[in-house]
Amino acid sequence: MAGYRADDDYDYLFKVVLIGDSGVGKSNLLSRFTKNEFNLESKSTIGVEFATRTLNVDSKVIKAQIWDTAGQERYRAITSAYYRGAVGALLVYDVTRHATFENVDRWLKELRNHTDANIVVMLVGNKSDLRHLVAVSTEDGKSYAEKESLYFMETSALEATNVENAFAEVLTQIYHIVSKKAVEVAENGTTSVPAKGEKIDLKNDVSALKRVGCCSS
Repeated sequence: MAGYRADDDYDYLFKVVLIGDSGVGKSNLLSRFTKNEFNLESKSTIGVEFATRTLNVDSKVIKAQIWDTAGQERYRAITSAYYRGAVGALLVYDVTRHATFENVDRWLKELRNHTDANIVVMLVGNKSDLRHLVAVSTEDGKSYAEKESLYFMETSALEATNVENAFAEVLTQIYHIVSKKAVEVAENGTTSVPAKGEKIDLKNDVSALKRVGCCSS
């Protein structure tokens, strides 16, 4: 069938994690991006869930595997397995609850302790549809992101505002890092761009897996 690609027909597989306090809307961002659904009655996530979606970036097919975890303290034991192999992260706070923004610092520290230094991170101020309840200004979010060299976007999973853009931007930036590295390696004459199925292992840079499971050791 013309234009049809099998589910496993992709060029790159990137693991992206969602982090942030419980109740900031991580699960609804995930379901909005992967299934275009929003559930007002969504329950707290127990443990870990993930979903996938395929996007085209620079004529390459990128499969995103997006992991969502409970923000509650009692699930902290999953930390290292959850972060392993992640090349991108959305660090989410709720624009109507200032405490969730104050905790961004702790989440960022944990993320940086468990991932590669060049992981692509976007700070996401979710629930922007509740403008009359805003407790964290756009300026505050933006200046924190600038200070920590993060990307920044305000989203509404409810209204589907910027959800697609936030994920697409993270995946595009990951792809640019990976493809740039592959070209540099080729130009240095050490090896050519990896064949399908090979693991791209970039010391001190984002590692991506081409057509292999995200969690292979």
